[in-house]
Amino acid sequence: MLRYATTRSLHALLVLWATFTATFFLLYVLPGDSTLSKAGVGRDGTQLSAAQIEELRAELGADRPALVQYGQALWNALRGDFGTSIQTGQTALDMYVDAIPETLKLAGAALLLGLVLGVAWALLATYTRWRWLRQALLALPAAGVSLPTFWIGLLLIQFVSFRWGLLPAIGNDGVESLVLPAVVLAIPTASTTAQILARSLEATLDAPYIATVRSRGASRARVLVHHALRNSIIPVITALGMTAGHLIGGSVIMESVFSRSGVGAITVRAVDFQDTPVVLVAVVFAAAVFVTVNLAVDLLYPVIDPRIQLRAPGRPEQLRTKVAT
Repeated sequence: MLRYATTRSLHALLVLWATFTATFFLLYVLPGDSTLSKAGVGRDGTQLSAAQIEELRAELGADRPALVQYGQALWNALRGDFGTSIQTGQTALDMYVDAIPETLKLAGAALLLGLVLGVAWALLATYTRWRWLRQALLALPAAGVSLPTFWIGLLLIQFVSFRWGLLPAIGNDGVESLVLPAVVLAIPTASTTAQILARSLEATLDAPYIATVRSRGASRARVLVHHALRNSIIPVITALGMTAGHLIGGSVIMESVFSRSGVGAITVRAVDFQDTPVVLVAVVFAAAVFVTVNLAVDLLYPVIDPRIQLRAPGRPEQLRTKVAT
């Protein structure tokens, strides 16, 4: 386990480095000039003389070659210094750290709600004996995944907030303001969870050991919850790593739709302003969440199913199930 965790941690660091590098050079080759953005002038630079522009570039270090800028930025990032925001003059990392709690609160609430709804959805679809109801329940997740979240968010704002006045439409004021964006973000998570778990449950219920459990007189609910669910949940946990990354990205959109203060608003402004330090922090943070959750998911496998043995990447198999004797 220790060797596996160490190897995966090194791979996670490699992913973070690749993400930082790709983001830095992508921002470097984009059209526009962050120096002019800092000066508050147009992109043609008509309000500043050429000498003033060059002086400002030298002050920001933008006059140095790309590789030199990258090397300095990477070295500073390794020490926890992503630079100073071009927009505000505040440390980029401090700006992001101040905004992270609200985004994590939204993503966490959406993840929890999506998992609960998705598991309940799959259990109900698998448990019911009514064929028409099962088919209807299994068809709904496809719609939940395909519908754009921003459109659902606008509909909820229109009806739940403006027409019925049940919940606030914007802001970060209390739990009530968290409900609508969390529900919108939870819909694709619940739909994906329900789809994966329902298929896994159907396959598990056809296994020979389930027939043995039923022959001992176990009820349909007990067979489903106590025996089939545990052996069917691993595909859902595997998808959880991808889901966490998508929730961080979805939070950016939802914070814009519901006018919430968080990393979404900061990131959007940073991209518009070509604020490289803040964008780098945003991308590295999203990558860090992704690799951390995936590592935690991998380490959780043997806890759920002791038959699963972790193996270090690079061997023939990353996960191997022990053969029962």
